[in-house]
Amino acid sequence: MSEDVAGIGPEFEDLKHRGLQAIEAGRLEEAGELFDRALELAREQGDPRLIDLAFCNRAAVTVVLGQGERELPQLREILVRNADPVSCRLAAYNIARHYELTKNYKKALFYARIARERAEQQGRQEWIASSHNLMGNIFLAESFIDEACSAFETALELMPVESPIWRARILDNLGYCRVLKGAYREGYELLYESLAVLRRHKAERYQISTCLDLCFAHLETGRYGHARRQGETALRLAEALGETDSIKNALYLLGEAASLNGDIDTAREHFTRLQRDFFPDASYLTGFLLAVDVRKLINLHA
Repeated sequence: MSEDVAGIGPEFEDLKHRGLQAIEAGRLEEAGELFDRALELAREQGDPRLIDLAFCNRAAVTVVLGQGERELPQLREILVRNADPVSCRLAAYNIARHYELTKNYKKALFYARIARERAEQQGRQEWIASSHNLMGNIFLAESFIDEACSAFETALELMPVESPIWRARILDNLGYCRVLKGAYREGYELLYESLAVLRRHKAERYQISTCLDLCFAHLETGRYGHARRQGETALRLAEALGETDSIKNALYLLGEAASLNGDIDTAREHFTRLQRDFFPDASYLTGFLLAVDVRKLINLHA
């Protein structure tokens, strides 16, 4: 989704455009390098609007990589200064994303609503859609399923077809909601459509979530072999990309898939790895997970 500011020079515009394409496809490190160069160029030109825009674009990557705390003061300054509507909206969106990822959902929702309002003021349909998707993520993380469904439905309706990866991510979110509500047929349709688009565009980072959601859906419908295959795919991609939370979720689900399928030794292996790598002080964890329904303990979108 383009972030348009009048008067941008061709070199800056090229870096910004390529960076946005990379971040949309989940190539975060590449996007960060491009946005770093754009920020350097903006500072050389001394244009405050370009500096703010370049900083907000770079912060979008930093936030997703879990390093957003250091960016908050300048993002808030850009938001309060309100010198450029594009940067102002993006600053609010990035702040909301930081608080979502750090599980401060009250603040996340507050800033997501600001981002939506600023997007509505500018009449940019794709920006409005992304704000609704973010609000849906926040509702879902707090298990407000009906509110999340409504937000994702609005986001899907508004997101242009020219943004297929964004639409696929919304399809994933909405599909997970449908599964949680027991609408399995529709959930499967949405999730498999999401996965097909993400594979077509080689957006591996975003395939992780969809594979995990499909793993969960297959567990819910008793298709344990399918669950194992989707979980293993998610685990492989998460390990390759260093997505720690997704690795944990994959191990939870793979352990549950093996347990439900009667393969207790494999279940124990997954849960033991989970304990060893992420909860080394919780010596009870493996036995506990073997004795409970793991699906009731996790929210894949929290």
